[in-house]
Amino acid sequence: LPDRRDVIHHLCFLSFCSSLGVCGCCGALRPRYKRLVDNIFPEDPEDGLVKANMEKLTFYALSAPEKLDRIGAYLSERLSRDVARHRYGYVCIAMEALDQLLMACHCQSINLFVESFLKMVRKLLESDKPSLQILGTNSFVKFANIEEDTPSYHRSYDFFVSRFSEMCHSNFEDPDIRTKIRMAGIKGLQGVVRKTVNDELQANIWDPQHMDKIVPSLLFNLQSGDSRSPSPLQASEKEKESPVELTERCFRELLGRAAYGNIKNAVTPVLMHLDNHCLWEGKTFAVRCFKIIMYSIQSQHSHLVIQQLLGHLDANSKNSARVRAGIVAVLLEAAAIAASGSVGPTVLEVFNTLLRQLRLSVDYEMTGSYDGSTSIGTKIIKAHEERQLQEAVIRTIGSFANTLPTYQRSEVMLFIMGKIPVPGMNLTLPSTGSEYVGTRMFQVMLLKSLVQVSTTNMLTALPSSFLEPLLSFSLTDDPEVRLLVLQILLSLIDRHDNRPKFSKISIISDISVLKLKVDKCSRQDNLFMKKHGQHLYRHIYLGCKEESSGREHYESLYALLGLLSVELANEEVVVDLIRLALALQDLALSTDEALPVYNRCAIHALSAAYLNLICQLTTVPAFCQHIHEVIEVRQKERPYFLPEDVFVESPKYEWYLFKFVHPITEVLGGSGYNTERLGLPYVPQYTDEDRLSKRKSIGETISLQVEVESRNSPEKEEVKSDKLDSVGMEEQERERRRQVVEKFQKAPFEEIAAHCGFRIINSDRDLSALSRLPFRPPPSPSGTISSGYGQNQSRSVPIYEMKFPDLCVY
Repeated sequence: LPDRRDVIHHLCFLSFCSSLGVCGCCGALRPRYKRLVDNIFPEDPEDGLVKANMEKLTFYALSAPEKLDRIGAYLSERLSRDVARHRYGYVCIAMEALDQLLMACHCQSINLFVESFLKMVRKLLESDKPSLQILGTNSFVKFANIEEDTPSYHRSYDFFVSRFSEMCHSNFEDPDIRTKIRMAGIKGLQGVVRKTVNDELQANIWDPQHMDKIVPSLLFNLQSGDSRSPSPLQASEKEKESPVELTERCFRELLGRAAYGNIKNAVTPVLMHLDNHCLWEGKTFAVRCFKIIMYSIQSQHSHLVIQQLLGHLDANSKNSARVRAGIVAVLLEAAAIAASGSVGPTVLEVFNTLLRQLRLSVDYEMTGSYDGSTSIGTKIIKAHEERQLQEAVIRTIGSFANTLPTYQRSEVMLFIMGKIPVPGMNLTLPSTGSEYVGTRMFQVMLLKSLVQVSTTNMLTALPSSFLEPLLSFSLTDDPEVRLLVLQILLSLIDRHDNRPKFSKISIISDISVLKLKVDKCSRQDNLFMKKHGQHLYRHIYLGCKEESSGREHYESLYALLGLLSVELANEEVVVDLIRLALALQDLALSTDEALPVYNRCAIHALSAAYLNLICQLTTVPAFCQHIHEVIEVRQKERPYFLPEDVFVESPKYEWYLFKFVHPITEVLGGSGYNTERLGLPYVPQYTDEDRLSKRKSIGETISLQVEVESRNSPEKEEVKSDKLDSVGMEEQERERRRQVVEKFQKAPFEEIAAHCGFRIINSDRDLSALSRLPFRPPPSPSGTISSGYGQNQSRSVPIYEMKFPDLCVY
């Protein structure tokens, strides 16, 4: 046997020869897997991978899977050496071999091979050469598409998330290479998401530490081509592979894989990115981002995104109006998209937040600053930007309301109405100064919001708690508020899209050209008109009396009368509406009312146009003939009593006491209508609501009080007990009221004060008389007992001895 020292020297010599690449008998001593790996590399790297030898290596790896990790380690060792020596041709061959082995082998021991693979990819990504970075990314993407049979407990992708995100922000000088690097980074992030999103054993890709890198990187590339790209069907192959299109696909895939608990982590970086780069003000990119989000996530999660937007809007309450308007614009688009999914429990929260922002915007506009002060350094408010924000909020309220079912929309209307400061109900309302102006602006904004929310088929379902405060606004002095109330009423009543047909007041000889849609009045409609009809009539009558009413007000009042006639009218309602129209004509002729000439002519024109409409709806020939005759007379003698001469750009009118006698009762006799009721003149019933909603002067306030007292006086009760159609008594009562009102308006102050003092003295005397009356305790539940003098006296019985009915005992 040879000496041991000779054997050791011989083995060292063989190792040295092997390291120098010496062939011969030394190669036979190397492991088979190394020889197979070495054989796939040609002498000239430009010749590419030796396919025959690669097949042998693949067969060996499949036959002996326990050797796969060693094959990977050896390939990794060779690749590291080739990278260090700048032998990039052999690097490409090594990566190609790794890719083929990954695609072919799915055994249980692949995890160790993957570790070697990821180590090689990391080595390439750390290189400063773009070609190696792209090569490593492409290999990682192929690996990401492989579904592994066995889970991995220790694999980490943190480096790849950071490196791919960095590649997405590449600023390489050559634009073509820069585009390739960015696209490689986007593909890499897409691969990381695919590999980790469904693997519970991996680090959670939805953690903020990862999302804060992935999402901004995608948005950065999406923003670089913010102009709208063509649809995939119309785009060329080059456009399909643009960074913008690739980014959008990756972003949609990321959001589509988000579960319920991950939506917040995915959306929060979007909000932060838009904040940090001031992208809310442009609106276009922010809207595009959230359209992608809303269309990509599962529909039942839509309300989570809206909830985050609401919270972000509150967080930016003191930011500029342009930023808040951008967030509101995004909310507008998101709300429209969320209609197909679930709006969740955030319905009232949406409107509460929007109304709060509306109030803040009004306050900012009035004070001129965000903190209510005008000190040095305070950010000055731009009023026109706040107005734009307010309009955006109102549009958003309407858009979101249109996505709701009818029952929820009625709840929203009640909610908004509860936010409006109602005259007479809110005792802390300011009466003067900037606070009053701000409150008035807020009222107008909320009413505009109600205009957006109001829709058909809701009027009869709304409770009195909504209608009564709404109608009270129709009595205010503000013409804009009254017009908004009329628009809300028109939206609620119009159920068959008849409103546009009444948009213009005119005398129509044949209303069949309007093509009105008239349905039979339902039982619910009849109950509604019995309950609220008189309120509507009174507010129409009082709305015509307003001196500040203009053309738009009278056109809206005419539309309201027309819609009541075709939507909610039965025989009783028709009679009341005719009485109302005649009372309006009497109002225009009354000398007791200090109405301008234009308003008198406008009321005449409104009354004529409506009577022309209602006579054709009732289809009573005598009635129609009489109305047409009166209109012909007016056309010849007083054309400014007709709408064609009054409701024009430059109306020409004059005033004469020109009264027509309308024998309506006679011409409607025998037609089935209640002519006895028709003969009663319409007199509006003044209520406490009227007094609380508007107080123009002391004289008018006292006159309202006197009028209410006169209705409740014993003399008035006697008149009521007589025949209701006694015209003489009505005129006497009206004259008496006129004299009382004139007395309070024209009498000297001393006389009025003396009269009021006399009433106070009498009231004090009456109160003192009442105080001297003997007080009798209420009867005891146990009854009474008889005293010794034959009189009944109350007996005090303990509560536990009292006898109560069974239904009263708990």
